[in-house]
Amino acid sequence: MGRVGKHSAGKAAAAGESPPPSDRRPLYFAAFLLLSDAALVALIVAFVPYTKIDWDAYMAQVDAFVEGERDYTKIEGDTGPLVYPAGFLYVYSAIKLLTAGQVFPAQILFGVLYIVNLSLVLVLYVKTEVLPWWALGLLCFSKRVHSIFVLRLFNDCFAMTFLHAAMVLFIYHKWYLGLIIFSAAVSIKMNVLLFAPSLLLLMLKAMSIKGVFFALLGAAVLQVLLGMPFLLSHPVEYFSRAFNLGRVFIHFWSVNFKFVPEKFFVSKELAVALLVLHLTTLMVFAHYKWLKHEGGLFHFLHSRFKDATSIRQFIFARPKLSTLSKEHIVTVMFVGNFIGIVCARSLHYQFYSWYFYSLPFLLWKTRFPTFVRIIFFVGVEVCWNVYPSTAYSSLALLFLHISILFGLWSSPAEYPYANGKK
Repeated sequence: MGRVGKHSAGKAAAAGESPPPSDRRPLYFAAFLLLSDAALVALIVAFVPYTKIDWDAYMAQVDAFVEGERDYTKIEGDTGPLVYPAGFLYVYSAIKLLTAGQVFPAQILFGVLYIVNLSLVLVLYVKTEVLPWWALGLLCFSKRVHSIFVLRLFNDCFAMTFLHAAMVLFIYHKWYLGLIIFSAAVSIKMNVLLFAPSLLLLMLKAMSIKGVFFALLGAAVLQVLLGMPFLLSHPVEYFSRAFNLGRVFIHFWSVNFKFVPEKFFVSKELAVALLVLHLTTLMVFAHYKWLKHEGGLFHFLHSRFKDATSIRQFIFARPKLSTLSKEHIVTVMFVGNFIGIVCARSLHYQFYSWYFYSLPFLLWKTRFPTFVRIIFFVGVEVCWNVYPSTAYSSLALLFLHISILFGLWSSPAEYPYANGKK
C-alpha cells in the first residue's frame, strides 16, 4: 500500500467508515520480481562470462588461514594483503568447503545470495510503504549490481545481505539480535560501519541506556570471538590490517573523484576535509531532521538526563516515546549511510552495492517529481557502468549524489514514532 492508500485509510477511519481493503499489489509484485530476477540471475550465470578480479586472492587467503597462519601481515593473495576482519575468512572458508574453490558453483551460491538479499530489501520496502508498488521494479534494474554478485563474487555481497537482515530485525524492534547480525556484517567488511552513527541514534531513541550498553556489548563480544585466533597470537597485526581506517585507494579505480588530480586525491588534506564534512553533515541531519520532533540533538541528549530523577532511572528507563516507526528506522539508516557515500574519498565499482538498494527509497523521500526521480536513478546507474571512470562520469555522479542529498534535506521529516500523536 502506497502513501495514497495510507492517507485514504486514515480519512475513512476518521469519518467512521471502514477502511478500504489492504492493497496487496506490492506483495504480489515483489513475488513476481523475485521469480523474474531469479530467472535472470540463472541466465547470467549460464551465459555471461565470469570476470576474474578478487576470487583467486580470496581463495589464497583462505588457504593460508586454513593451513594455520594467524599473522594477518602474512595472509596475502595475488591482489595484495588481507584487509578484512576475521568474519570474511570464516565466510569464504565455508564457501570454499561448499564449492571446492570452483567458480561456477560459487556463482550459483552467490545467485542464491542475491535473491536472499533482494527478499530482505523488499521486506523493508513493502513494510515502510514509501514507494508506489511499481517502483519496486527499480531494485532489479542494475546491470552493475547483478555483476557484483554473480560475476565478481565480492565479499560486499555478504556484508550487505547481513546488513539488510539486521535492518529487517530493527524495524521489528529486535535490537539485540539485530546488533549481533550487524556486527557479523562488520566482520565481513568494514563499510557497514557507515550505518553505525544512525544506528546508535536510533538505539538511544528506542532503548534505555542499559539496553544500549548491552546491545553494543553483544556486538563487541562477537567481534572478539571471531577474531580470537588472531588476537591470541598477533593482536597488533590483526587490528592494523583488519581495521585499518587510513587506507589510501588507487586513483585509477575511483568512480566518484576521478576528476581530482591524483596528488590531491591521495593527500591527507582531502581525507581530513571529507571526514569533517561527513561528521558535520551527520550532525546537521541528526539535529534538524532525525531529532526534529524531539527538539534537536542537544535537547534530546539533555532530556535523557533531565527527565531522570535518579541514576537508576537514567540507566534503566526508556524514553517516554520509544516505539519507532518502520519508515523512520529505515530512513535514518539509509540516509546516514548515503551521507557517508557522498563524503567517501574513493568509491570502487563493487562499492555501488553499499547503497544501490537504498536509492529508490531515498529518491521517494524527496519532493522531486517522479520523472526526476527516475532520471536521477538512471543517471546514477549510468555513471557506475562507465568503465574506466572518467572525470566527466565522476563529476556527474557527484552532482547526482549532492542533488539527492539536497532533496532529502529539503523534504519534511517524517513523524518518528509508531506510538503517540503526530
